[in-house]
Amino acid sequence: MGRVQGKMAFVTGGAQGLGEAIGKMLAKEGAKVTLTDVNGTGAEKVATEINAAHGAGTAFAFQHDVTDEARWQEVLAAAHEAMGGLNVLVNNAGIGSLGSVEDENYDMFKKVQTVDVDSIFLGCKYAIPLMRAHGLGSIINISSIAGIIASANYVSYNTAKAAVRHISKSIALHCAKGGQIRCNSVHPVFINTPILDRTKEMFGEEEALAKLGRQIPLGKVGEPDDIAYAVLYLASDESKLVTGIELKVDGGISAM
Repeated sequence: MGRVQGKMAFVTGGAQGLGEAIGKMLAKEGAKVTLTDVNGTGAEKVATEINAAHGAGTAFAFQHDVTDEARWQEVLAAAHEAMGGLNVLVNNAGIGSLGSVEDENYDMFKKVQTVDVDSIFLGCKYAIPLMRAHGLGSIINISSIAGIIASANYVSYNTAKAAVRHISKSIALHCAKGGQIRCNSVHPVFINTPILDRTKEMFGEEEALAKLGRQIPLGKVGEPDDIAYAVLYLASDESKLVTGIELKVDGGISAM
């Protein structure tokens, strides 16, 4: 317990799935947490659960469209005030789309880039100045193994998540000049979150998870806490010499 005691974390996409698991993990290990989501009600529900488990004032929540530059500035300022500072930023919010380069709609292609990549630019641009005043800081950008291994039918998602990997390295080098803030990306394989709902509808839950698991050397789909533990390590001072890396949590699939 207490691996991020005293940290003040801001987590986007916090209403469900990975964001919910990350928020709860960081709070359990001693951090104050601000959860944001375009689904503000969902984020508030998760924050209420965290406060019930760890005490009032542990978690805060705000409605937040991560593509809105002005809203980024508003919610970061509000989170900074609520928590008394900011030194961990988890850019988790993202969307995907199924389609090849011929099949994909151009508007959807642009939307995936805006949500998945532009949000990280905006979040880091406005969070870094706030983070500098509060000790060692860590930025964790949630990418995907799809940012390293391509698929013919995920042109939008592959492109966006590959960009997340590289923007993280650029930010890491920029922040390294001061030696205080680190930046890394995390690359999950298939994780049992709502992002798999469409596949479950197509094949049924049991067969869908088995089908996806057969593609992974370890033979199973991941759970949200598998990613939350990776984020916990990168958020903690245990990783104080780790920056500019891509942490793969992929069951061995990238080793093939």
